[in-house]
Order: sequence, then C-alpha cells, then structure tokens
Amino acid sequence: MTRDYFEFLELPRNLDIDPKDLEQRFYAFSRKHHPDVHARKSAEDRAQAEEAAAILNDAYRTLRDPIKRAQYLLKLEGFDIGEQGTKDVPPELLEEVFELNEAIEESGKGEALEPFRVRFAGMQGEIDTELQHKFAEWDRARDRAILAAIRGLLNRRKYITNLIAQTNVPD
Repeated sequence: MTRDYFEFLELPRNLDIDPKDLEQRFYAFSRKHHPDVHARKSAEDRAQAEEAAAILNDAYRTLRDPIKRAQYLLKLEGFDIGEQGTKDVPPELLEEVFELNEAIEESGKGEALEPFRVRFAGMQGEIDTELQHKFAEWDRARDRAILAAIRGLLNRRKYITNLIAQTNVPD
C-alpha cells in the first residue's frame, strides 16, 4: 500500500511543517495503529495494522526532515529528483571545485582543507535559508515554478554536501 504521507497523517502538502504537531500526530497514530493494539484481532487486521505502522514510521522519518520532506513532495508532484552526478557541477562552483581538488592533490590533509570546509558549510547554510523562504512561498502560492526552484536548490545543496564530505579527510 503506497500512501501519500501527508494524507496519511492528515496534513496539508506543506513544506513548512510544525515539528511538534507532526510529532503529536505520529504518537497519536502510533497508538491507533500499533500492532499490539490489534493482537487479538484477525490475521488480516493484524497485517493491516503492521502495514499502517510501517507506513507511519516511513512517513514520520521523511516528513520530520525538511530536506527529505522537500524531496518527497517534489516526487509526489512529478519532479525527477535523480542522483546528482559529478559531471553536474553548478557553474558558479567550478572554480571552488578546481581549487579543492588541487588542495587535495597537494596535501590531502584535513587541516589544509579546513578553509574549504568552512566556505562550503557557509554556502550550505545560505542554501538552507533560501530553502526555508521557498518552502513558505510554496505553501502560500502552490506554484510549480517554486518547486522547480526548490529542486535546483536541493541539487546545489547536495553537490555542496558532497564537497563538504571531500574536505573531511583525516590528517
């Protein structure tokens, strides 16, 4: 049973979700759908309860994380959110990537890569702030152009996250 997680938790398809409300819904549905509550019911009822509990856990894991929630909503809305490839370097990052690769080749040491790590973490923070604004925009306007912009930001964020991982080379 594939379900819309928003629908399952009786939430609007918003990107800006109150985490406390989500948690309360999760616990309320957990009590309702927990397999132990259905232990004395028919095998079919128990199986449905187990399936509902699995969907609930997946829904909660997905919707509580803003990035996963955005990726999930994009998928629901028909956007391709395929893997970010190394050949898909955002043009504005080409020079940064070249410098990082050069630094890794020259020293490969964590300390030498710290300025890159700091710079990329700052870029990621800027993207996260921009995503929050776009999430609120989507919730108000429901304009697919906003989702396209969110998709672009998520792709850029993923690329930068990969760059941060490259800077985490032990000394």
